[in-house]
Amino acid sequence: MFLADRTGKGVRVAVIDSGVFATHSHVGGVAGGVGIRDDGTIVDDYVDRLGHGTAVAAAIREKAPDVELFAIKVFWQSLATTVDNLIKAMDVAASHGASVINLSLGTAEVQHRARLTEAVARARGSGALLVAAHDDNGTAWLPGSLPGVVGVRADWTADRQGYTVSAVDGRPLLVTSPYPRDIPGIPPERNLKGISFAVANAAAFVARALDASPTADIAHVFATLHEAACATPSA
Repeated sequence: MFLADRTGKGVRVAVIDSGVFATHSHVGGVAGGVGIRDDGTIVDDYVDRLGHGTAVAAAIREKAPDVELFAIKVFWQSLATTVDNLIKAMDVAASHGASVINLSLGTAEVQHRARLTEAVARARGSGALLVAAHDDNGTAWLPGSLPGVVGVRADWTADRQGYTVSAVDGRPLLVTSPYPRDIPGIPPERNLKGISFAVANAAAFVARALDASPTADIAHVFATLHEAACATPSA
């Protein structure tokens, strides 16, 4: 199966981050969004004032141009939030019909494992696939290292337009480039970069796989991505 002609059409991707600047030329609009204040209050403000969420959304849009982006703002003054609000954001994403939940964030605090495991199960029960960092620089991240999540690992040498399917302890992972969409006139080394953008790139490929098979579960998505990665064009 080839995914080159798949654009993420009909797939809603929730971006849990610093919000999204929807009119940015690399984003091209969103299907809606909400903000979750530090006290847990849900508000209408999802405008990005930090830039991170917009760059994440742009990376997704580049590779899956027809997805429906839904912004959930949890970062306000800095790129930090509470586990309570992360979990609330995951629940909100699922309740707003997200098929893919992009988590370019995470925690290494193992005391949150049980609650995040429950949140992942709720999201999956609603039909959403979570995409998050499995590990980075030797640190395992939650919820990306949990079963039932599309775990992502960064490869600094990877082609930005591709991916590989790897495995850790028998569990499949997506390995992608940690660079976001290029900004004209800005060298890549001066642009934002890191595992956040490996996750965003991976989420776009997951959206394209769901475009091909809208009802696919996580195993089917990985099988589709593996088949597409291994396929070669006919002569």
